[in-house]
Amino acid sequence: MSARAGIIVTGTEVLTGRIADRNGPWVSEQLLGFGIDVAHITICGDRPDDLTAQLRFLVDEGVDLIVTTGGLGPTADDLTVATVAEFCGRELRHDPELEQHITDILLRWRGIEGRLPEAAAVGVHEQAYVPDGARHIPPTGTAPGIAIGRTDPLPAIIVLPGPPRELQAMWPAAITTDAFTEVTASLPVFAQETIRAYRLSEAELADTLRSAEQLVPGFGSLEITTCIRAGEIDMVTRFADDGREAYASLLELMTERHGAQIFSTDGCTVDDLVAAALAGRMIGTAESCTGGKIAARLTDRAGSSEYTAGGVVSYSNEVKTSVLGVPTELIAEFGAVSEQVAEAMADGARRVLGTDIAVSTTGIAGPGGGSAEKPVGTVCFGVSLNGAPTRTLTIRFPGDRTTVRALTVTAAMHLILETLGA
Repeated sequence: MSARAGIIVTGTEVLTGRIADRNGPWVSEQLLGFGIDVAHITICGDRPDDLTAQLRFLVDEGVDLIVTTGGLGPTADDLTVATVAEFCGRELRHDPELEQHITDILLRWRGIEGRLPEAAAVGVHEQAYVPDGARHIPPTGTAPGIAIGRTDPLPAIIVLPGPPRELQAMWPAAITTDAFTEVTASLPVFAQETIRAYRLSEAELADTLRSAEQLVPGFGSLEITTCIRAGEIDMVTRFADDGREAYASLLELMTERHGAQIFSTDGCTVDDLVAAALAGRMIGTAESCTGGKIAARLTDRAGSSEYTAGGVVSYSNEVKTSVLGVPTELIAEFGAVSEQVAEAMADGARRVLGTDIAVSTTGIAGPGGGSAEKPVGTVCFGVSLNGAPTRTLTIRFPGDRTTVRALTVTAAMHLILETLGA
């Protein structure tokens, strides 16, 4: 990496935790795709002195690019543009064309013909000031971004809005500005490849990567980052053109050692693969401990109505028996958390919902309810597929209630994929 960046996330609501930061990681991922190493992501409140301190810190760190998010708009605490302009020693100049552009957006949104109300017009006027010599980035909402080119000793600065939807929509325009392209012009083109695995431990992956240092020629040209999320491992590798052969050798080694755990080598998620495998089929769910989270996962994608019929949240035994048809004597003999009940739930869901396949979960997410035989974290699964024996499985997951439920949903998605033979 030959360029470094810093990201400043502004907003008191983010600093206090009322809103989680989604912008910092997203911008970081985009910059890494250009070969720009993100050195720091900082968060500060909506106070000019604090933002100035963050800007000064990143300048002292010698970064080539600063991206700020938030603090744009018509309210009193939206002071990012003014603060950045003062920090760079640039006067703010009014841009009539920008003001008209924002006005047109508001008129269209509000369905107004003619003029904006006075209060709204004042807010728009305040947003139409641009630092001298800077370029504005057309807004998706009403808050324009700002791009300021490098002037020694200051780095390039890109100022973007806080709402993730607006920021992401404006990103393509931001990266075409001279301020941004000057930073990336001399950088090599980087490729990025993602390997995804399930039931692969960190220790096993670390051991393979240690071996790769000795077995893969040019391994040092690869930048590898790993991340564990809900039981899956993502291994992202970035490399320039001279690293392609090294990556091909690494992929061969990974496949040789962990082919049974790797489910994607092209960046596809398990959700992508399940959606593809369900083409021409319909799926339903019967959920106890997951409370509908598997159905929510399946329907999170646009177009999921083509393969998702619905789900039954059978949290109580009464719903298991009255809706899904699980025999009461089965629950009495084996307990609600059992493979026998999970099997009956899956079969019942497929019958009631009229689907080709159904998945069920019944377990103990905690913090209470566990026993010596069935401790907290015990989850039983059933997968009922038309024309095939119903599969059942019991897994004991570690962690608190939230973790157990998240791991259960991921496991269910992989069981669906395995059952469909994808």
